[in-house]
Amino acid sequence: MDASYLFARNFVSTEYEALPPEVVEATRKEILDLLGVALGGASRAGATQVCELVKQWGGKQESSIIGSSCRVPAPNAAQANATMAHALDFDDVHEAAVMHPGIASIPVAIAVGEAEGNLSGRELIVSTALGVDMMCRLALATTPGRSPIELGWHLTSLFGFMGAAAVAARMMRLDEEMTVNAIGIGYHQCAGNGQCVKDGALTKRLGPGFALKGGITAAYLARLGVSGAKNSIEGEWGLYRQYMDGDYSRDILTRDLGRRFEGVNVAIKPYPCCRGIHPAIDAALELAIEEGLRSNDLGEIILSVTDAHLSLLCLPEDAKRTPRSPVDAQFSIPWGVASAFVERRVGLDDFTEDAIRNPEVLDLTRRMRVEVDNSLHRPGPEPTRVKVITREGKAFSRVVENPLGSLERPMSFDDCARKFADCAKSLGKEKVERIIHLVEQLEQLEDIREIIRLLTTE
Repeated sequence: MDASYLFARNFVSTEYEALPPEVVEATRKEILDLLGVALGGASRAGATQVCELVKQWGGKQESSIIGSSCRVPAPNAAQANATMAHALDFDDVHEAAVMHPGIASIPVAIAVGEAEGNLSGRELIVSTALGVDMMCRLALATTPGRSPIELGWHLTSLFGFMGAAAVAARMMRLDEEMTVNAIGIGYHQCAGNGQCVKDGALTKRLGPGFALKGGITAAYLARLGVSGAKNSIEGEWGLYRQYMDGDYSRDILTRDLGRRFEGVNVAIKPYPCCRGIHPAIDAALELAIEEGLRSNDLGEIILSVTDAHLSLLCLPEDAKRTPRSPVDAQFSIPWGVASAFVERRVGLDDFTEDAIRNPEVLDLTRRMRVEVDNSLHRPGPEPTRVKVITREGKAFSRVVENPLGSLERPMSFDDCARKFADCAKSLGKEKVERIIHLVEQLEQLEDIREIIRLLTTE
């Protein structure tokens, strides 16, 4: 039996009572985090154009665009909200899977739930937990033992079509056969590559939105009787054989499905950039703060990285040292390290059009040397060794194995609340505090439209 049937059955049959308390807690944090980063990304390039486009399209007023008074068809609302949430590269990440699972689940559940009628807090938690689990399993099962970065796929977008289809099917209460069809129709659209990162293109921010729009459309088509491939995941020309040359693990994909949920292993980001940069930022911040080093003290900085991080986060060299766009900065270890030394903290203001022209940061990036050390290879976010030699000739070095936000150093709900408040300043203090309270008690909320109203304007 193809894994698509197992996932479909899991989406159809799982109820709130089946979720362990730690899964509920992790899911609440993911939901609050996603809402915050969507508000924070609403005014960023790429997101603004997508929002403007879906507003121009108009259509049935059934689902809300976060941060606005506009309501549009559910697929378009989810596309806009997901693009906003991914614009800062600040959304959650499964470190071992190297992908963002929450963004393929939460905007779908909210948009389709609003369109279909009342959506309780419990149902939002269940749908999110199931969607996150499916997305993580699809990615974790991919080319086991190899870094998926080497494949060139953007796994969030690639798998997001199928994950979003399954979440939408759950929200629409489709039966098992229709859910299998929805996943199959989602598979027929699967796409998402990493060339946008190489080129610093805004399409990096748009990928998850494309996936969600396609996934929700797939579920609506399945409800109308359209069939999709039944063996979409493990078939002869299914997902893994067509896209990964058959290199996957069925055991990782399906083991303990419905009993173990990967959402508990999802990290909430403390910095608005690629998760692979976070260990380097933490190392630089430790050197800056604990050793009292400032940017004008530094003569040379040597960054030791693995081959995978060299390719993704240090090349092309000119673009990573002198970013052409905020996307380049969000995927640059040199930029993250330099910002940490100059600003002695890393936040939203360090990855803007103005920030990438900061002469003090650019001066540091140009004086960096990057070396390859594959002994640093680890599952998840590989560490970067940051070594500095001061103008006086003193040498200091740091390697951070477990960056802030990792399972070993997790963000608490209060940490997530502070991050939400920082991202959602435009709402005003009263609304921010109310949303945090409602999400903290989410399983008691009868209708999440109470939260949606607070996220939108009159």
